[in-house]
Amino acid sequence: MKDHLEAYSSYERQKSLIEECFQTYFEGLHRYAFTILKDNDDAKDAVQAVFMKLWEYRDQIDESKSLKAFLYRAVYNYCLNVKRHHQIVLRYQAEQRAGVSGEENMLISKENTRRIMDQIAALAPQCRLIFTKSRFENKTYAEIAAELGLSVKTVEVQMGKALKILRAKLFGVLVLWTILFLM
Repeated sequence: MKDHLEAYSSYERQKSLIEECFQTYFEGLHRYAFTILKDNDDAKDAVQAVFMKLWEYRDQIDESKSLKAFLYRAVYNYCLNVKRHHQIVLRYQAEQRAGVSGEENMLISKENTRRIMDQIAALAPQCRLIFTKSRFENKTYAEIAAELGLSVKTVEVQMGKALKILRAKLFGVLVLWTILFLM
């Protein structure tokens, strides 16, 4: 029975000590936390979290040491953790936005490539053949003319036709590409 009474009085003593600390230091700790965090709610949360930790570890309180210094140091550390966490969240959100826009750009690029290839496939057969040899095989007009048994002038005219048709058909794609790469 005596042990039970000692435990009860110890609990009551710890409870009253923490209540007294809360009443005495809360306002000053809140102002201190606010100067670090610049947010009233976060500052209140910081002080309350420190007092919750103090309550959890009430059995380990050494009354001979300065409780005030401990509380201020604990609030400071908690506030630094909040700021670090906030920076991590901001960095994560920025990375997510960058990742999404990169994925969107890749999808747009694939779609535009498909549109371009479809328009090339829609060219007249000889025009398409000359265009693909020039642009994809990197052949000169003279090489294309010799290979196909045509005059260089015919190859030039066919390339001019192909480019004119593709510019007209792919105007929207070209405008979109220009906008994307200028942003």
